Amino acid sequence: MSSRTLPLILAAGAASLAAPAVAADLTVTLEVPTVATAAYHRPYVAVWIEQQDPAQTAVRTIALWYEAGDTGRGEGTGEQYLKDIRTWWRKGGRAMALPIDGITGPTRAPGRQTVTVSGARLASLPRGSYNIVVEAAREQGGREVVRVPFTWGGAANTASAAGTSELGAVRVAVTR
Repeated sequence: MSSRTLPLILAAGAASLAAPAVAADLTVTLEVPTVATAAYHRPYVAVWIEQQDPAQTAVRTIALWYEAGDTGRGEGTGEQYLKDIRTWWRKGGRAMALPIDGITGPTRAPGRQTVTVSGARLASLPRGSYNIVVEAAREQGGREVVRVPFTWGGAANTASAAGTSELGAVRVAVTR
């Protein structure tokens, strides 16, 4: 090795130590349960990140499933019912311009659903302890909120929790 290449290798190694940690991906897997009722409507669902502080400050919405546009039943637009996802609505949903590109999607059928957010989209999220919050509200049904704690910016980690009526199991995985 020449005396010129050694300083370059050392400089490159030092730069990699000073750079932020390699971004991780965040995956949320949730169960939309089958509800036995004559008038079943798919739930509106919001998934967001909040800080683990006493105020539970909302940081970022990562998924919003609702009937965008005219409902086709003469009721107006599906957006008017987003206020039924009350916790999300009060923590910042009402201030958002809808639809949200890359976040808004149609309601989902019962079964396992997955939301994956790339580390690049979460690059500005500081290291720390957070909650993934999943809230579901269903017409002629109930409303439920499930919080799952996770750590961002450290080692890979997983956590889970379960709902009792409108949501089933919710699993969060931070992977490298």
